[in-house]
Amino acid sequence: MINKHILIMMISVLVAAISQILLKISANKEHKNIINEYLNPHVILGYVLLFASTILTILALRGMELKNLPIIEASGYIYVLIFSALVLKEKITKKKIIGNIIIILGIIVFFGKW
Repeated sequence: MINKHILIMMISVLVAAISQILLKISANKEHKNIINEYLNPHVILGYVLLFASTILTILALRGMELKNLPIIEASGYIYVLIFSALVLKEKITKKKIIGNIIIILGIIVFFGKW
């Protein structure tokens, strides 16, 4: 059975990936001035989610082994690849696919499921 703290960490990584997509959406838009560039709904929600991700990470680290953190954090690249393709309509290149396959293989090897 999966440790609840590892599940919290996985949710934290997912929330961080969503915040990155929101920030990228805002960065891709033209803004009237510098205030609108930094004070718009995408940026505000992106930073709120990033803060929430930080809190979730702190809660998760209370009950999990620190050695698991980098592996779970690496799954964020997979989330970002999927969200950038679905939401931002970015092209998934061969290099991105190969990179994510290597990440997935690393996660599998680390957790001994190979």
